Amino acid sequence: MEYYLQLIVNGLVVGSIYSLVALGFVIIYKATKVVNFAQGELVMVGAYMCFALTVQFHIPFIWAFFITLGFSVLLGLAIERMVLRPLIGEEHISVIMVTVGMSSVLKSLVQLFWGTQIKVYPQVLPTDPIMIAGLPVAPVYIAAFCLSVVLFLIFSVFFKYSRTGIAMRATAFDQQAAQSMGIGIKNIFAMSWCIACIVSAVGGVILGNINGINSHIGHLGLKVFPAVILGGLDSLLGAALGGLIIGVLENVCDGAARQLLGLGGFREVAAFIVLVVILMIKPYGLFGTKEIERV
Repeated sequence: MEYYLQLIVNGLVVGSIYSLVALGFVIIYKATKVVNFAQGELVMVGAYMCFALTVQFHIPFIWAFFITLGFSVLLGLAIERMVLRPLIGEEHISVIMVTVGMSSVLKSLVQLFWGTQIKVYPQVLPTDPIMIAGLPVAPVYIAAFCLSVVLFLIFSVFFKYSRTGIAMRATAFDQQAAQSMGIGIKNIFAMSWCIACIVSAVGGVILGNINGINSHIGHLGLKVFPAVILGGLDSLLGAALGGLIIGVLENVCDGAARQLLGLGGFREVAAFIVLVVILMIKPYGLFGTKEIERV
């Protein structure tokens, strides 16, 4: 039983990172109705930027982290203004294909500047585990989970009570109505990409402190996609719960397969099996908005 409890704890930590990345997916989709397939590469860029500032430029980690967030804002603005704004009014599939191409460009740039070898962050937190309910938990795991929860609370308050957050929700509900009320749709699009880049960078930094980073970290975007579908493409709460559920399922299914069947690698397919089942039962996800079109 202790073995499975440990798997659940580790799954919650990984799931909290999935939730952050899923939040980026949902924010962009709610504002633009576009699925961003470069979300994993945004995680990778944020992770490498913080690593470079900390290790190569010898900037203290906390300052490197905040500089990375500032860089993420600029990156989001650049992507929206230079790549996506010219595509306003085009078919959604065209914009989606641009995000696919952008993911390849970002991955190539990271490999050009930093190579493909695993990079390890300098130690930031103590390594001695903390006992929680009789289970040893690494401090970096606790910090990662707490940071994810705090960020979700901040964004929940932002979307519910702030003027900009309400404008983003109105835009997501009806772009034409929001524009007729004086809301700057283009500014909302830019804000959405900035927030998506910020949460992706935070997820990348957390992941880098746990496992290190390499150029394959961009595949996280595809691993998070089942969490987004599970929760619903337009639900912030769904993104949070979907990420946690997928993280726990991956760890528990993989651990059970190794212990009971002697099979490895089940972690990579468990999430997609869940994805297929969810699409069969609830095509719009657990919290997604069901759309009905009159023909």
